[in-house]
Amino acid sequence: MSFETWTLEEAEIRLIDGDRGKNYPKQADFSASGHCLFLSAKNVTSSGFQFSDPVFIGKERHDLLRAGTLERGDIVMTTRGTIGNVAYYDSSVSHPLVRINSGMMIFRANHEAWNTRFLYYVLTSPVIQNQITNLTSGSAVPQLPARDLKKFQLPKVPLSVQNRIEAIISSLSNKLSLNHQINQTLEQMAQAIFKSWFVDFEPVKAKIAALEAGGSEEDTLLATMQAISGKDEAELTRLQTEQPEQYAELRATAELFPSAMQDSELGEIPEGWSVSQIGDEVTVVGGGTPSTKNPDFWENGEINWTSPKDLSNLSDKVLVETERKVTEAGLAKISSGLLPVDTVLMSSRAPVGYLALAKIPVAVNQGYIAMKCEKALSPEFVIQWCAAYMDEIKSRASGTTFAEISKKNFKIIPVVKPPEPLISVYSKQASSLYKAIENNLRGADTLAKLRDSLLPKLLSGELSVIDAEDQLMEEELMPQEEIN
Repeated sequence: MSFETWTLEEAEIRLIDGDRGKNYPKQADFSASGHCLFLSAKNVTSSGFQFSDPVFIGKERHDLLRAGTLERGDIVMTTRGTIGNVAYYDSSVSHPLVRINSGMMIFRANHEAWNTRFLYYVLTSPVIQNQITNLTSGSAVPQLPARDLKKFQLPKVPLSVQNRIEAIISSLSNKLSLNHQINQTLEQMAQAIFKSWFVDFEPVKAKIAALEAGGSEEDTLLATMQAISGKDEAELTRLQTEQPEQYAELRATAELFPSAMQDSELGEIPEGWSVSQIGDEVTVVGGGTPSTKNPDFWENGEINWTSPKDLSNLSDKVLVETERKVTEAGLAKISSGLLPVDTVLMSSRAPVGYLALAKIPVAVNQGYIAMKCEKALSPEFVIQWCAAYMDEIKSRASGTTFAEISKKNFKIIPVVKPPEPLISVYSKQASSLYKAIENNLRGADTLAKLRDSLLPKLLSGELSVIDAEDQLMEEELMPQEEIN
């Protein structure tokens, strides 16, 4: 069955605005830590809260503000600039005291009438997002004032049914969250190996320390193997017995690291390694945007075209889909053409530093520095080098309105270049990690499409709750105990 609709007021949902008065925080009031987290637009994304770069206000400023503090179960929606992003403030958010800024609105529901997580799903679904589009179409500066939010028509769903629908959608969302956690772990593994080998030079330093302690050549090799693997001597002995091939591979990797350091323009680096410029090691290109006024460049396009907006919503550093696509005619207007799989993408402005490894052929706009890895440095090495030296990259950006790094300034950044056999070993390990991330992302995309299609079908009556539960049970996407 389909459901009747009702307004926010009829549905007992309060709209709470942030404080906009004379006590509203000024730039000097913000800091990297403090009494109360103060939300900015970048904290409320299309996929919920993102706290990678939070700002805080002190207790004195917080106490001066009257409205806009979140309670558990509240839902936040962005209402100015990028509108319609929604986030749910539940117990998974570790910050105990959070305020919205003036470009947001709080939805606070009567808990006796609403499963608030169900309400969050409704607000993120096409049911509401299409209403937002209709309310803001034609606006020069998109915004959603309270008077427009009050026009929302919400489905009038009994609480018992809300609970069942919420369990269905949450089962898929939880699997997506687990996929993301796995991908974060895989990315951290690639990052940790890179930092150990190519930034901190830990295997080299382990060899040097063993030599200085009077160790034999075998001792230095063992010390390096321990530094690479994180295993102690007993664990390595067991590895040699139980997995001799893996042990031999680890030993061969350890042999690739030198046992001394040498001076360079960047300070001490491992002996036999060299200093180059990133522009000499990768092919650096930019991109462009075909005229959006010409439909021949865009309509029915099937060629992936990316802007940094794609990366701003990317939870993992792998790109498998783009929001927009161009035609062959549009592609012809982009001088860098179609870039190959495993091109490293870095946003060059507004802001500098979004990173992704393209796992699809893709064209890029002018907001990128794209790196084709056609020489010794592999894509996996290059993306981790960019991440490790991002502060150096950003320091070379310039601009008054917003920071931007030019290809010219980027190309001359120095890079420590290890011997090719060592790059190859790292790349073999890291590429398997990125392949797993890619596979998880593609699986997650399928799950996300299923999740996002289910709610409108359930609310319209196209699909019954029982049929949806049976479908997820059959596909092993919903445990029996989650069915009420």
